[in-house]
Order: sequence, then structure tokens, then C-alpha cells
Amino acid sequence: MSKLPARDDILQWIEQNPTKTSKRDIARAFGIKGAARIDLKRILRELEADGLLQKEGKRFRDPDALPPVSVLTVNAPDRDGDLTACPMEWNGEGDAPLIQLVIKSPDPALGAGDRILGRLTKTDEGYDARLIRKIGSNTKPRILGIYRTGSEGGRVVPIDKGQDREWMVLARDALDARDGQLVEAEQSGPKGRMGLPRARIVTVLGDPSAGKSVSLIAIHQHGIPDHFPDDVGAEADAQKPAGLKGREDLRDLPLVTIDPWDARDHDDACYAHADDDPKNPDGHVIWVSIADVAHHVTPGSELDREARKRGNSTYFPDRVVPMLPDVLSGDLCSLHEGVERACLAVRMQVDADGAKIAHTFHRGLMKSPAALNYEEVQAGMDGDPNDRVAAMMSDVIRPLYAAYAALKRARADRQPLELDLPERQIELDEDGTVTAVNFKDRLDAHKLIEEFMVLANVAAAETLSAKQTPLLFRVHEEPGPEKLDALRETAVASGLTLAKGQVLKTAHLNQLLKAAAGTENAELINISTLRSMTQAYYNRENFGHFGLALRSYAHFTSPIRRYADLIVHRALISAHGWGDDGLTPQDIETLDDTAQHISDTERRSMTAERDTTDRYLASFLSDRLGADFTGRVSGIARFGIFVKLDGNGADGLIPMRNIGREYFHHDAETQTLRGADTGVVIGLGQRAKVRLSEAVPVTGGLMLELLELEDRKIPQGSGHRGKGRGKPSGGGPRRKASTAKKKAAKTARKVKRTRR
Repeated sequence: MSKLPARDDILQWIEQNPTKTSKRDIARAFGIKGAARIDLKRILRELEADGLLQKEGKRFRDPDALPPVSVLTVNAPDRDGDLTACPMEWNGEGDAPLIQLVIKSPDPALGAGDRILGRLTKTDEGYDARLIRKIGSNTKPRILGIYRTGSEGGRVVPIDKGQDREWMVLARDALDARDGQLVEAEQSGPKGRMGLPRARIVTVLGDPSAGKSVSLIAIHQHGIPDHFPDDVGAEADAQKPAGLKGREDLRDLPLVTIDPWDARDHDDACYAHADDDPKNPDGHVIWVSIADVAHHVTPGSELDREARKRGNSTYFPDRVVPMLPDVLSGDLCSLHEGVERACLAVRMQVDADGAKIAHTFHRGLMKSPAALNYEEVQAGMDGDPNDRVAAMMSDVIRPLYAAYAALKRARADRQPLELDLPERQIELDEDGTVTAVNFKDRLDAHKLIEEFMVLANVAAAETLSAKQTPLLFRVHEEPGPEKLDALRETAVASGLTLAKGQVLKTAHLNQLLKAAAGTENAELINISTLRSMTQAYYNRENFGHFGLALRSYAHFTSPIRRYADLIVHRALISAHGWGDDGLTPQDIETLDDTAQHISDTERRSMTAERDTTDRYLASFLSDRLGADFTGRVSGIARFGIFVKLDGNGADGLIPMRNIGREYFHHDAETQTLRGADTGVVIGLGQRAKVRLSEAVPVTGGLMLELLELEDRKIPQGSGHRGKGRGKPSGGGPRRKASTAKKKAAKTARKVKRTRR
């Protein structure tokens, strides 16, 4: 009889020979033959029962080790650009081991969320993996949801309105989560029982109904980095204020900051006065001074890598996720009152009609005499200044408004797009509960700062273009023909016109907006015009800015919260020879990648901010179920219609089953629904009276019931939908006729295409 190996010998063999672990391989390795194989089988079962081995098919392996070939999920690159991965399935004790990817030149590019098949090699630190093949991408490797307990673990119910698939969680992977808690989970394996994919909980976030969880949900859901690594924080803490050396002394200029009353950072300041140049009668000199972030965030530093990774700051009603650590964004790079701060400033001359006739850039040191807010500045101009504004009216405030009056004349000639879409403001108490939803007032003080910043951004783009220095332009291309046709149809349905057959200019759109102003269709036309626009983005090539009606435009005025502005600052530093902290060859080489990346992070932030607003609004309205509201139809879809409520601007969905009792035909081209029985047409902009039937704060979803359309009850048709259940109840021939009509139209289209 063959001598049986000790248990430790078997475990050691399996560890050292991960590709030869079947019972036959083990028996051959130890020379086990005949009846001794039965005893080997018993030992292997005991090792499996003790949790020391795991059987997969015919092979055995250490449950705390990974198989030699595994499916892996690629992590985001670390600060050195190295790629790591985590196993899709891990059943061992503790956290899954870290896997270092070994990339060779023929391998395809890999990014965060990609799924690969990798060949693993055990190392002292964990594992190395070589790519066998890429098997897919997963841009959202983690999910956010509500944990629901079950008999053998539980499930994660996603909070994303676009996801309805639940995830199964084994008890050992639940991380002690309790029923109803908000959790973050990641996929841990393929579909298990009941066809649900398996997941493990990686973070327990707590009570999803708590007010301060709302923005936290968006942060996790959209993958927005909200914690600074230790080395980034340490580098920020080591920064010191800049001195006067190598800078112009601008401390005597009364450069004031004008921001919201609750602003924590101040990255721009301004000053204006009458131009004393006799060649520019009634002209103005405008100074715009911006925090010199480039002095503190140098190319290739840990701060720079993290800022580029984030791309921009993200703003929520209860918090800000900043691009830079607070020691910079809230202190050293903030133009605080009475404190010397490094700056990049532009001095601009404009004529009496607001046209810029000259400008120069300066790297200096400034000292703001006052940090003002919009409301107090506007109150001063309206004749009710407080004490500190009163002292500055003649020398600072009135000259600012005089220069703004000139810029308004230039703006009227330029005709940028004049949308009238008030900004919504959500007010919270200390617990994060919504207390009010209002729309912000648009004061002349707001518009003044906006015009000054636009002019400074134009000056930056023009200077760098003239000096042939690489930069990132802010690009906004004109709308495409399909979107314009949709806007034109909406205008016609509202009794208005948008000219066709000419080169589109913003002036044409402004004529449409002006014609709609003061009418019941004003909001519809403004929203439809906004929807027809393309999305602005960053690019090293200059394609102009359609919305602002400008040939050249770059972002220069907010380097604390936008990485694009930091790139422009570095470009200005290089172009003027102001130091060695300007654009590097690496910056220039990666400009295209940077442009794409920060355009993506900007959209990510916008989506997260919008989702958060939706959730706060749903929370605000959740105690008003059954209440009636008025609003306008803001969207038409095959599954229902969207209504924007008056007063708070919330968007709610009326499912098709809640619209009358007939079948509705959806026309995507005209954005309408037409009743099959009554012929009633539901279109964009129509007045609606609705009832709130459901509000889900955790998803931001609002469900409505349609009561009236254009002050009339909805005709009920012939009962086609069977008491609102969305199912035909009789009327078979009508449905068949409709189907036949669609088939005939489809056939006609095929014939038409063939004849071409």
C-alpha cells in the first residue's frame, strides 16, 4: 500500500503547483496507487471540510489563494500610473489580495472597470498578472443600493433610477450591514441562485433617509473622489504664502471680491476706473485679478496629479467636494480680505461702447480691501448701502457699474444667447433637511461679475493664440440640424417661428426667445432652446463659442475649482517667461487626453449635482403625497410624459397607464402623444394639473397622476386601457388596424430605400 502524504504536504504541493491540483495530479505526485486513492479522497474531503481547500470542478485549491487563471477587474491607475486589479470572485478570509498588472507592449490599453482574463503568479507582495485577453468593460464596477436582509444573507436593491436588477449577497459578504442601510457593493461572482449576480458589500454608509446622505449618495454613485490621499494633504500643508519677489506690486489697487454671501473661497477680484488716456474718451480700465494657483500646484506634483484626476470641484447644497485641499482652496489660494495673495491679473481697456481695445497680463501680489457679496453691492447701487459699502461707493462700486454699463452695450451688439432660466436654490437646516426651494434672483451685481470674467477669459485666449502657446479652449459648437428642426417644430406649435435656410446665429435664437417672453410658452421655448444646444467641452483646437458668440474663449478665472484654468495659467506663465512653473512638455503632450478627461469629469459633476437636486426635491415633496400641483409638460416619451411643477421646478413622471383610458400613439418627431380613441394630443409646453402619487427620496423619483390638461379633464376614450392598468380591454380590431398601419409604413420605407 502506498504511503499517504501528510496533510501539510498536500497543501504545500497545491500551493506550489496551482495548475496540477486534481486528485489524479496529487496521486501521481505522491505515487499513490490502488486502494490508497480512497484514503487520499478522504483526506482531501477533510481538508475541504476544514476550510483549508476549496474544490472547483475536479481541482482543489487553497481558498485563501487565487487560481492561476482568474477573471479580474482593473482598478484606476495609481499616482505613478501603474495598474492594479482585483479578482471578480474571492472566497478567502479578509480582503482580496492586490494584483499588480504586468503590461507588455502588444497589450491593449486598459482602464478602470475593464474586465480581463489574467494569468497569475504568486509574489511576496501578492500576485502579478499577465493579460490573456480583455473580456469586457464595466464602467461602474460598484453599485450603490439599499441592503435587504434574507435567510442566507440578503440583497442589494440599487438606488439608481436606471437600474432594476438586484444583487445577491452571501451572509459572509454582508459586512454586518443591517436591513434598510445604504451600502456600496461590488460584484463578486457570476449569477447564483434565482439568476441574481453575486456581490459583496465594501462600505456601509448608514441611513439613506438622513438629509446629509443625499449628496453622499451622488458622490459614491458617480465615483467622485472625496478624500485626499495623505501625500497630497502633506504637500498642501507644506505650502507657504508667496512673496513679492519676481512679481509686480498690485497691493495698492482696490481689487474687491464679490461673491455669494456664503462663499468659502474667493478666486477672482476686480477693480475699474475711468481711462485717463485721451485716445480713449469715456473709456474704462478694468482689472480682473485671479488667484495664482499655479504657484502652489506645480506640474507633476502630488497636488497636480490629484487636481487633474478630479478635474473640477463639485458643488452640492450641503457640501463641496473641492479640486484642491482646503488649505489651498480656502486659504492660500483664496483672495481673502486684508491678506497678501499671489495673483495673475489682466488689465483691459474698453472704449465707451464696451469694446476691448487693449489688454496686458501681470503676475503680481495683491491685497484685497474688502470681500463683498452680491446682495450688499446691489443694495448700495440701489441706494441702501451698508457702512462698508458706503465707504467704497464713489471710488470702487460706481466705477465698476459704469464699466459694466459699457460692456452691456458691447454685449447687445455681440448678441450672445439670452436664455431666461432661473437657478434653483435648495435651503437646508443643520440636519440636512430641506426647508425651502427657491429660485435665485439675478441681480446686476451677478451680471457685472459675469461680464468681467467673460472679458478676461477672451483676453487669455487671444494672448495665448497670438503667442502661439498651447492651451485648452472652451468650445461650444452650434446646434446640429436635427435639434434645430425639433426646436423649430416646438416654436411653430407655440405660434412662433424660427427662420430656416440661413446660417444660424445666436441673434436668431434671441429673436425667438424675445417673441416668447411674457407668454405662457416662455419657459417651454427657453427649455427647448437649451436642449437644442450642444454641450460645451475643452479642446486644444479652437472651434469658437457659439453660445457666447465669441471666436476665442478659454477658462482663466477659476483655477481653484477647474483644472482647465490651471492649464491656461501655466500657459500664460510660459508665454510671458514668468518662471519655471509654467506648461511643461508633459503638459503639452497630454493636452488632448487632459481635455477629454476634464470634459468627462465636468459632465460627471453636473450629473451628480442634478441627481442630488432631484433627491432633495423628492424628499421635500414626500410629505405632500396626494396634493395637487400645476405645471407644464416638459418631456414626451414612449412610456409617459414629464411635467415640470410650478414653484419648485421639480420634474415628475406620469406613466402611460395614468393617462386616460385609451391607447396613445407616440410621435418622436413631433414630441407628442395622440389618443387612439379621442384624438387628444399631448405636447410639450401644455399646462397640466397633476396629483403627486409617489416620491422616493433615495432615487429622486416623482410619480404623478394627470388630472387636467389645458384646464380640461382628460377624455377617457373607450376604456382601451382597462381602468388605467395599461392593458387593452376590448377594441381588438382597432389595435390590429394600428399594427397593420405600422407594418404598411415599414414596408413602404423599405421599398423607398430599395428604389434609391
